[in-house]
Amino acid sequence: MLKVKDNCKWGIVVPTSMGVRICPAQGQTVASSNVFNMQATSAETNVASVSSYLGVPVKVLTTFVKDSQIASFIKQDLRSRGMAFEGKDVEKGGPWGYRHQFNIADSGFGSRGPRVENDRAGEVGRTLNIKDFDIDRIFGEEGVAVLHLSGLIAALSPDTGKFCLEIAKSAKKYGTLISFDLNYRATFWQGRENELRDIFSQIASNADILVGNEEDFQLCLGIKGPEAGGKDIASKISSFKEMICTVRLNYPNAKVFATTLRQVINANTHLWGAVILNGDDWHIVEPREIRVLDRIGGGDGFVGGLLYAVIKNYDAEKQIQFAWASGALATTLLTDYAQPADEDMIWSVWSGNARVKR
Repeated sequence: MLKVKDNCKWGIVVPTSMGVRICPAQGQTVASSNVFNMQATSAETNVASVSSYLGVPVKVLTTFVKDSQIASFIKQDLRSRGMAFEGKDVEKGGPWGYRHQFNIADSGFGSRGPRVENDRAGEVGRTLNIKDFDIDRIFGEEGVAVLHLSGLIAALSPDTGKFCLEIAKSAKKYGTLISFDLNYRATFWQGRENELRDIFSQIASNADILVGNEEDFQLCLGIKGPEAGGKDIASKISSFKEMICTVRLNYPNAKVFATTLRQVINANTHLWGAVILNGDDWHIVEPREIRVLDRIGGGDGFVGGLLYAVIKNYDAEKQIQFAWASGALATTLLTDYAQPADEDMIWSVWSGNARVKR
């Protein structure tokens, strides 16, 4: 079992690039709606939200656009989610300068799948630099149980890739566990394959927890393995196991490997499962049917539940159960992150108990 550092001020620290998600109301498409809801978002804070809502101290390391109303909106949202944050305010630089990313997405409905459009031009998070943070204070004096890194940030720019590697090395020096969700995105990697594979491999070498599907491990780390996709669940589980046996040989520092299993019946009905290797023991949740209000953030909810369970020293079987249920909970909400009222809400999802609690 992973050893979690004691007496830490922060349960989880997440470096991230914050933005806003804009969604049509009432399940409509972007083109057919004139009413939209806006929320602050990032994959990494989606992960950390499970812990922050359950009372674990979370710190967000990011950058903001100076004198921006969007930045003010994001800061207030993070406060409302119980997250502390610190980061440099970067000069806006006019209409063609820096901004926070915009993610425009609908939820899909029934036979119509969701569609997502990203506007990341001029994204201020691309300027993340380790020099902007007092790393010795955060990880040394204050203490951090888990540093969670995402491939989305590592691939955002040459600066952020270097930042993620440097912060991983610093965190490791102070005994912090490192979680790395590979999160491969083809558009981020185009023309940068060799550069990013080298950075990702170095980050993964420092990681204690690695999360990703077969494609993530093959494309991010250059691990040869079975082709992903187009298989039944039993074959997917078998292929993932085969892949991870190879990954372990190349990345012996990692002790936990995890992935979700998702089969889409329609936009509102999925089969949802998970696989975790913890030490030498495999733990599997065979896919179960879940009802989906908005699928975006389900994978982040899974990782968030896993990290919370690690921090709380749950045994390996409970870790996968809590992670599975946290991901399933996230898909029942219109936010792209889980907002558990308490642990019982997540365990009720696991047990299939949707009865009224008075």
